[in-house]
Amino acid sequence: MTKFALAIHGGCGVMAKLDLSEAEWNAARRDLGRALEAGYAVLERGGRAIDAVQAAVVVMEDSPHFNAGHGAALNENGIHELDASIMDGETLAAGAICGARHIRNPIIGARAVLEHGDAVLLAGPAADRFAESKGLAVEEQAYFTTEKRKRALAAMKAHAAAGTAFAASEAEKHGTVGAVALDQHGHLAAATSTGGYNNKPEGRVGDSPIIGAGTYARDGVCAISGTGKGEFFIRHVVGHEIAARMAYLGEDVETASAKVIMEDLKIHNIGAGLVAVGADGSVAAPYNTDGMFRGWVTDAGEFRVASHAEVMSYP
Repeated sequence: MTKFALAIHGGCGVMAKLDLSEAEWNAARRDLGRALEAGYAVLERGGRAIDAVQAAVVVMEDSPHFNAGHGAALNENGIHELDASIMDGETLAAGAICGARHIRNPIIGARAVLEHGDAVLLAGPAADRFAESKGLAVEEQAYFTTEKRKRALAAMKAHAAAGTAFAASEAEKHGTVGAVALDQHGHLAAATSTGGYNNKPEGRVGDSPIIGAGTYARDGVCAISGTGKGEFFIRHVVGHEIAARMAYLGEDVETASAKVIMEDLKIHNIGAGLVAVGADGSVAAPYNTDGMFRGWVTDAGEFRVASHAEVMSYP
């Protein structure tokens, strides 16, 4: 059995290889590696899984290359509405925020909700006020905006006007970041953060802050973080579905994850992916799109990152 393991994703909305320069691809992969290093540092010293997933997600929220925090998607009105959740598999404690507009690191906001204990999910302005009351960093909207997201919003509006939204690339539509971990004490945790999809309706909430859908962790079974068209992750309760298949059918994490992503969600013709770690430290990262930013590391200290089919060592 693996003593500990960490897996991350930066969204399944990965662009065609020719859409970015090699330097830009390398920068995105480098930030994936930095996220792995942050989580690994926690696990290697005997820290908690929940602290490891938070540390990994914060790095990706701070990166402009992923759709969470700085670099998040813009809704139909050109506004960032941020969603995140985190779950402790040991206690099933969870915290989430949705529709926040000013929390610099939404995953830290979600963790504060978990630690406060009175609620699982806080929404909109109340989430922002809660974060500020807890002394968390808040930012003006401009902090979250990048030129890439402005272009993606314009592209989606053009698709909508032409009636071709169905033909938009996964990169134009959405993206998410997430992390799952098993620590040396046998505990599991999961965390997910997103800006949603480009040109989404104001007030829309996807699966990322929904416990059991985009995020789920249960000791002795697995931890899951998903990415893709959130409405279908909610309808299929994807995180809990995978855990249930493992607990009740005895499937391993790779089999259960592949069944849901490659079969259950495939009929809807949507992009979907996830990372998962089992109680034995095994890792799965299925996706049904051209690519998914992803990476993983175990107690052997071998770091792996990927964007498309090829998996590379890091650094």
